[in-house]
Amino acid sequence: MLTILGFTMVTCFMYLIMTKRMSALIALIIVPTVFALIGGFYHGLGDMMLTGVKALAPTGVMLTFSILYFGIMIDAGLFDPLVRFILKIVRGDPLKVLVGTAVLTLLVSLDGDSSTTYMIAVAAFLPLYRKLGMNILAMTCLINLASGIMNLSPWGGPTARAAAALRIDALDIFIPMIPAMIFACATLVGIALWFGILERRRLGVIKIDNQHLNDISLGFGNAEECEANRRPKMFWPNFILTTVLLVLLVMGAMPIQILFMMAFAVAVMLNYPTLEQQKARINEHAGNVLAVTSLIFAAGIFTGILSGTGMVDAMAKSLLAVIPHSFGPYLAVFTAIVSLPFTFFMSNDAFYFGILPVIAQTAAGYGISAEEIARASIIGQPFHLLSPLVPSVYLLVGLAKVDIGDHQRFAIKWGLLVSFALLLGGIIFGAFPFYHS
Repeated sequence: MLTILGFTMVTCFMYLIMTKRMSALIALIIVPTVFALIGGFYHGLGDMMLTGVKALAPTGVMLTFSILYFGIMIDAGLFDPLVRFILKIVRGDPLKVLVGTAVLTLLVSLDGDSSTTYMIAVAAFLPLYRKLGMNILAMTCLINLASGIMNLSPWGGPTARAAAALRIDALDIFIPMIPAMIFACATLVGIALWFGILERRRLGVIKIDNQHLNDISLGFGNAEECEANRRPKMFWPNFILTTVLLVLLVMGAMPIQILFMMAFAVAVMLNYPTLEQQKARINEHAGNVLAVTSLIFAAGIFTGILSGTGMVDAMAKSLLAVIPHSFGPYLAVFTAIVSLPFTFFMSNDAFYFGILPVIAQTAAGYGISAEEIARASIIGQPFHLLSPLVPSVYLLVGLAKVDIGDHQRFAIKWGLLVSFALLLGGIIFGAFPFYHS
């Protein structure tokens, strides 16, 4: 009963947002509530919701202040030299723009933080996409998938979770996966080339001279406002502050929420010292903050009900129960394949700490090591980051001003392709076996 209820709830939710019958914010609240009531979970429903909201509260705080911090840096012009450099290389060629989007995002994603990646990549490329009339969904697709590939780094979430759940070294998971990640990166660049060919056919190559490059508004407001908010004399202080912030984030010197709060406070005082200026900058980015954080807390209700009612456990056990004994030698590949739907429909914590140890214990009986199962388990991450249960995806679509249903409809097939490229690379380069005799 719970299994059917859980899968039906997730299917209903996806249908409603992808067909635009309901906004993601409303669907995240209404759909799980209705299904919980159908399942008879009248008592304790509020506590389940609140538990889910509390679990995502730190993420909400982190995204609030990361949006404000990088919004201030974009306003002040920290990324202008990088964007101008990119614009001079790609000019008006849609193919170069799309390949540049993929390559830059892969590089920026090395820090393992999707939110930072989205802020920088969207700020760098959105003005050019708008100027050339290019498909912004192609941009959000490439940025989302690039972040998913590079999120497999040891300091990224999934690899660290898999290592902790199976009590192994994260580097033992990551290093053998590097060739597969390179193969997935090449696949992503190939997708960017395909998008570029289609856009070049549609738009042609547009000639943009240096004057037109300078006329492109960098940031999220109109050209006059963007120019008035620039602080070119503060470039080096802002650069040093951002570098220190990223180093501290990688080192884990303090909780990420606190680091962003402190960095934002310093940044806004450095660049906009008067109270009126500070209020204006905060008000400018308040819309993005509200759009993202409201969805995150709504997602907390969805995940709280999914976990509190036991639907997640029932869904996982039902899938594990259908594994025939003869399938045992293929458990590594099976783990890689099921990581796609599992991590799409539930949190990484639920998958890595609840399901992965069970699979690993079963696989050990067939001679498949915990390290091999752990590598297979992270295959679904490019697809996972497209999930409506991942808070950072709301930041991406909010910054790019696109509908999350449109984004998912466009990107899901490409997310599957990149994940299967990781799977193929993992098998070819020996990260995990296709068959263990």
